[in-house]
Amino acid sequence: MEAENHTEVSQFLLLGFSDDPKLQPLLCGVFLCMYLFTVLGNLLIIVTISSDSHLHTPMYFFLTNLSFVDICFTSTTVPKMLVNVQAQSKNISYIECLIQVYFFIIFGGMDNFLLTVMAYDRYVAICHPLYYMVIMNPRFCGILVLISWFIMFWVSLLHTLLMRHTSCMEAENHTEVSQFLLLGLSDDPKLQPLLYGVFLCMYLFTVLGNLLIIVAISSDSHLHSPMYFFLANLSFVDICFTSTTVPKMLVNIQAQSKDISYIGCLIQVYFFMIFAGMDNFLLTVMAYDRYVAICQPLFYTVIMNPRFCGFLVLV
Repeated sequence: MEAENHTEVSQFLLLGFSDDPKLQPLLCGVFLCMYLFTVLGNLLIIVTISSDSHLHTPMYFFLTNLSFVDICFTSTTVPKMLVNVQAQSKNISYIECLIQVYFFIIFGGMDNFLLTVMAYDRYVAICHPLYYMVIMNPRFCGILVLISWFIMFWVSLLHTLLMRHTSCMEAENHTEVSQFLLLGLSDDPKLQPLLYGVFLCMYLFTVLGNLLIIVAISSDSHLHSPMYFFLANLSFVDICFTSTTVPKMLVNIQAQSKDISYIGCLIQVYFFMIFAGMDNFLLTVMAYDRYVAICQPLFYTVIMNPRFCGFLVLV
């Protein structure tokens, strides 16, 4: 693109599911029902937990927050989609798009954090039952949730500002993109060795730590249980997840290059989404495993048999 003419994007056109006018009422009805079902279901969970004093425990406190976040997560995109389907309009302003992305990242990340906190809560309940109420006291539970909100607030803000920074493009000249230029963290040549060393150490620490978990679980027969089977899979997925982006970043820092081909970018995004989604699913499956262990201890080995565990991971 030319360096002289940079026109700011004012709106985007959403692809949608279909251009057929006859299908629009059906799509609107289907997604409206799904949205109402999600919102009312989560509201019912919140009201039930709030009204029953027997459910005022750390686990249900986190579940209430998870239900609230799920309502906000679906409300980030679905109402706008329903309005567009109903009005047969596909445009969204640039500011609205940034706001959507900002809240989408916040609530998507909060889902992950809350599922992780709930898994930790079940770990404490099983491994330290006598100290459970001491460790998982109301103040500590509140701090865990507040820290999650604080982290996601800044992570989402950073992503949104980076998107805003890369928003200028030429309006008249539509040329097929062959490569992208990555922003990086700094253009200062003196900082490149430091950045390279920091991220290389973090990457090696992540890979070796997760490999150690996999080897320890595989070599010890006492750890051949459903929980550790899922943990081994989670460690493998974490290795793949970090390997999706970090090696390319390290190569670019070392070569002092910021370009990535269009195909390379698509491949990165594809595997990034696969492994990020797998992280979420495995954390959910691990939470379900702990639920069965606590609520159905006599039927635990029957329900969480190796075949069912393998099926959950494959699905």
